[in-house]
Amino acid sequence: MDYIKICLEITPVEDWLRDVLADVLSNMGFDGFVETETGLETYIPSGKWQEGMIQNVLENYKDNFSFNVSSEIVKEKNWNEEWEKNYFKPLVIGNQCVVRAPFHAEYPKAEFEIVIEPNMAFGTGNHETTSMMLEYILDIDFLGKTVLDMGCGTGILGILASMRGAKKVVAIDIDKWSYRGTIENAALNQIGNMEVKQGDVSLLNDEKFDFIFANIHKNVLLADMVHYARHINKGGSVFVSGFYDEDTREIRQKAEKSGLTHGNCKTKNNWVACCFEKESN
Repeated sequence: MDYIKICLEITPVEDWLRDVLADVLSNMGFDGFVETETGLETYIPSGKWQEGMIQNVLENYKDNFSFNVSSEIVKEKNWNEEWEKNYFKPLVIGNQCVVRAPFHAEYPKAEFEIVIEPNMAFGTGNHETTSMMLEYILDIDFLGKTVLDMGCGTGILGILASMRGAKKVVAIDIDKWSYRGTIENAALNQIGNMEVKQGDVSLLNDEKFDFIFANIHKNVLLADMVHYARHINKGGSVFVSGFYDEDTREIRQKAEKSGLTHGNCKTKNNWVACCFEKESN
């Protein structure tokens, strides 16, 4: 199947507008959203594409923003070749974990080896936010614990948590590519205790977890923090990432207002990951 790739430049770039546009466009059949420095990239099957459908959405925001939209036809790809071309190399995290693709013939050896199949989903470990979350996971004893990987991307966080002894992992993402990719990656890594769902935090019902990992956009974290606090067990920990250093105070205030206490944060190239805890008493 061929796709239409849309490159959307937004001036000025605002995280909340990226989130809104991704939500609106996903309901129109777009998929595989990727944040860029200047805006957003997304894909739609060529059979669903209609000229003007993007412009109709952008009309609602032209009073405060300017947009530049370009499109190109993308032939069905061999994603292995695409990732090789874009320099996805085996990655070592904390000298304990190596992340690789199936096509990597040579790679460093480590205690934990995660295989990620190339697709449009986010989460190879190369991004600062993912690598910091993986570092957190490598320091945790998950034996007999339950884990939620919220906004799972490729499923990489939940996969490592399972390898580290988690009893059960629930992985959720609103994106179709992420949902499919996580199922495939769980199978590739022989993970049998991961339940994968497509949707958002509303799918959780009354279920609670010992650990929650949410590597998502800042605005989603702010909107869903109260849900994370509701679905974490007493004595449990919530790890969040996907925001910049200047946003840390706002994230921390929202977490504390939701009933969580601040643990610690990591920073890499202005990206931040933080741990919050639910008191046991």
